[in-house]
Amino acid sequence: MPSSVDFLQYIDQHSQKFIDRLAEAVAIPSVSADAAHRADVIKMSGWLDNQLKNLGVETRLADLGTHVMDGQELPLPPVVLGRIGNDPKKKTVLLYGHYDVQPAEKGDGWDTEPFVLTIDEKRGRMYGRGATDDKGPILGWLNVLEAHKALGLELPVNIRFCFEGMEETDSDPLDRLIQSEVAKGSDSWFAGVDCVCISDNYWLNTRTPCLTYGLRGIIYFKVTILGPARDLHSGGFGRMVHEPMTDLIYLMGKLVTPDGRILIPGVEDMVAPANAEEREIYEKLDYTIQDVEEAVGAPVTITDDKATVLMGRMRMPSLSLHGIEGAFSGPGGKTVIPGTVSGKFSLRLVPPQTPESIEKLVVPYLEQEFAKLNSKNKLKIESMGGGKPWAADYKHWNYEAAIRATEAIYNRSPDLTREGGSIPVTLSFSESLGVNVLLLPMGRGDDGAHSTNEKLDRSNFIEGTKLLGTYLYELAAIAA
Repeated sequence: MPSSVDFLQYIDQHSQKFIDRLAEAVAIPSVSADAAHRADVIKMSGWLDNQLKNLGVETRLADLGTHVMDGQELPLPPVVLGRIGNDPKKKTVLLYGHYDVQPAEKGDGWDTEPFVLTIDEKRGRMYGRGATDDKGPILGWLNVLEAHKALGLELPVNIRFCFEGMEETDSDPLDRLIQSEVAKGSDSWFAGVDCVCISDNYWLNTRTPCLTYGLRGIIYFKVTILGPARDLHSGGFGRMVHEPMTDLIYLMGKLVTPDGRILIPGVEDMVAPANAEEREIYEKLDYTIQDVEEAVGAPVTITDDKATVLMGRMRMPSLSLHGIEGAFSGPGGKTVIPGTVSGKFSLRLVPPQTPESIEKLVVPYLEQEFAKLNSKNKLKIESMGGGKPWAADYKHWNYEAAIRATEAIYNRSPDLTREGGSIPVTLSFSESLGVNVLLLPMGRGDDGAHSTNEKLDRSNFIEGTKLLGTYLYELAAIAA
C-alpha cells in the first residue's frame, strides 16, 4: 500500500518547519554522561512529551528512579512512553529512539557550535550534536504524525512509542522497565505489539539505503599484572625482577593475530561458516574495499576480498586491543619499570556467543598462558561488562514492508546489513516481547555520530521522514 500523495507533498511543503523543530531539539544539550547536564536531559524529555501530546499521542513519563554518577545521586531521565490508535483490526508497531546525546564542546574540534543546528546550504548538511543520533530520526516520526493530523488522515497502524534518555550511558534501567511493563500483560504499554522499528543506525555508505538485521555483542576485559610495590629504575633493577610490562605484552600478544584471527581456543569454533546464500548477501552489498580505505584513511584492509572484509565486521567475532594503563606514554624517554600495568581489550560477539560463554574461555586461557611464564608477579582478570549479540529474521514481513517502503521512496532496493556495533535494547525488545525487530536507518554512513561535526543531510531528514511514513503504510498492507 503506497503512502498518500498528500502525505508526501505535505512533508516537502513543510520541510523548513521540520528543520526548525530539529533545531529546537538540538539546542537542548541532553548529554546523559555529564551530571552537569542532567537537568537538560530531563528538559528534553519534557519537550518531547509535550510535542507528542500536541500531536494527539497519549503519553506517560515513566520514572526510573535514581543512580549515582561522579559521586552524585541523580534522577534518571524518564522514559517517554506513548500510544496512538487502538484498532484491533490494525497491526501495532512499537517505535524506539533515544533523546540523549554524546558530550560535545566546540573546543573538541567542532567547526560550529555543537548545540546550534548549523545549515550548510551548499552541501545540504545540517550540523549539530544529536542531529543524526538520534534526534533527527525521532523527529522524523513526529513529522509523520503532524502530517497525518494536519491532513485529517487516519494512521494506517496503531503506534506505541518508547523514547529513552540514557542510551548513550546505560540502558539497564530501560531493560528493567520493559520487563516490568511486559509483566503487566494486557495493561502494559507494550500490549499487543506486533513488531518493533528502531531508527538509530546508518547506511553502510553515502549512496545506498539499508536495513539492518543484526548487531554484534561485546565483552570488555581488563588484565592487570601486579609486581613491585612501586615503579622502579631500569638501570637499578632491569633483569633483576620479573617486570609486569613484559608479562602483559606477552599475554596481549597471545590474544589475536595480525590478520584478525582470535587465538583463544573455542571462540571462533562457536560460529558456523557462512553458507552460499548468506555469502551472496555480502557480495551484493554496495560497499567496496575503497570505501573501507577512505573511511580509515589508509590502505590497510586485512584482505582485498570484499565479502571477507564485510563478514569480519558484521557476522564474525573480533578481538581488539585498546590500550595499556599504568605505563609511561608521554613524550621523550623515561627509564621506568612500571610496578603495575593493565591491558584492556574487548571481543565483539555474534550469535550464538554470549558474554558469559566467552568469559569462560578467556579467563582460563589467560591463566594458563600466564602460568607458562613462571613469573612471580600476580595476574588479575576483570570483565568490565558486556552485551549479547542480536540477529533477526530478515525474511519476516516487518522487513518486507521496509524493503517495499525503501523502494518506493528511493527507487532502489536497500542493502541488508549487520552492524559491527551494539544497540542492547534491540535484544531486550526481541526477547521480552517475542516479536521481530527492524533497524531502519535515516542517516548516512558519513554522519559522524559520536564524533565532531556530527551531521544529518537535509535530504535524508526529509526523504527519511517519507520513508518512515511509507513504512507504516506498507506494514498495514502486508500479510502477517
